[in-house]
Amino acid sequence: MGQLHITGGIIPQGTVKVSGNKNAALPMLAAALLTGDTVTIHNMPDILDVRTMMDIIRALGGSVEFDGATAVINASGVATGTIPRELCAKARTSILFAAPLVARLGEARLFPPGGDVIGRRRLDGHFYGLEKLGAKFEYTEGAYCFTLPEKRLCGRDLFLDEASVTGTEQIMMAAVLAQGHTTLLNAACEPHVVELGEMLNSMGAWITGLGSNTIEIDGVDSLHGCECTVAGDHIEAGSFLALGAALGGELEVVGTVPRHHWMLRRVFERFNIEMTLHSDRIYLPGKQKLKVRQDFGGHIPVISDGPWPQYPSDMMSCTIVMATQAEGCALFFEKMFESRIYFVDRLIDMGANAIVCDPHRVVISGPSKLHAATVSSPDIRAGMAMVIAGLCAEGESVIKSSEIIYRGYADLVNKLQNLGLAVQEIP
Repeated sequence: MGQLHITGGIIPQGTVKVSGNKNAALPMLAAALLTGDTVTIHNMPDILDVRTMMDIIRALGGSVEFDGATAVINASGVATGTIPRELCAKARTSILFAAPLVARLGEARLFPPGGDVIGRRRLDGHFYGLEKLGAKFEYTEGAYCFTLPEKRLCGRDLFLDEASVTGTEQIMMAAVLAQGHTTLLNAACEPHVVELGEMLNSMGAWITGLGSNTIEIDGVDSLHGCECTVAGDHIEAGSFLALGAALGGELEVVGTVPRHHWMLRRVFERFNIEMTLHSDRIYLPGKQKLKVRQDFGGHIPVISDGPWPQYPSDMMSCTIVMATQAEGCALFFEKMFESRIYFVDRLIDMGANAIVCDPHRVVISGPSKLHAATVSSPDIRAGMAMVIAGLCAEGESVIKSSEIIYRGYADLVNKLQNLGLAVQEIP
């Protein structure tokens, strides 16, 4: 396991180019199995979860060529519907191979997916969608087994009991090759869901309503290859903006889409931070004073997450660290995952003035003078948050299990060093 050694107190300055959207790239790799033709995906982030998804494709009999930026996938050789248990355990998105395998081979056998331990993460939407479209599901010997009694899946109206991102993606990939029409209600509408839908359309699918909570899909007999590009990762961009705001740095974040950051800008405004959204970049002025803006009437503001277009859950950890450097008090309400807030205990050990009210809520009062510490990286986003905390702290901090952070952030050490920050990776 690796470690990051961080010397805090340095103000970042410069330009950082974000990598491709992790949460778009992973389902796009799974979708490449829906055709036997070649699929080329540009701006693929070189992160551990992407490498794991590529290993799964190879284990199934497909081929993948990857130069660190462009992936060329050909699934014509896929002959088995069983994914090895050890590969499923490395990535949560391994579950997304279920629909392509059922549609192509008529069967899929997967094991419980891995991923971050941030609380209960339901898979019910996946099972519901595939079963309603005609797949038979059994849980046998610790494996999720899907079979297709009929020749094809069959489209129908579906209503998700929660706007699950991966559940929506799973159903879209199943419905595009189903017979007839599918209407998916209460669908997720995050940018990465839209990207997957646009890729499927470029492969010959007929999907409308992307970006809304109602998605309409007309099934087709077959899909063909395509060439597409992953958009910049809005969570990575937000993480660097939180870093810059916490330290008073002047940053230009390149590779962004303005509409992906409208809610982030609103939340940062509540901490007295202004930024300018350009067509493909965001400018964060330096030397801004972090100060909590109270709600009308002098009330403490509540920063809460929720399904898109609300504030992303993946941004909560880094924003909490930013808040420790702001003058004033704010309540953070993490509604989606009951274990994401637990990393705050590490912040308290570093000197943060924080009160953890319950598994979902924490009150941050600042500014706090953080001191260096040796801490672990509990999950991808909390790991990045601890990196920001180490950069804000006096002295040298050590972040253990750095490979967890690399599951979601490509070339992180070089990007931080290019901003003038003192970060070293120690094997």
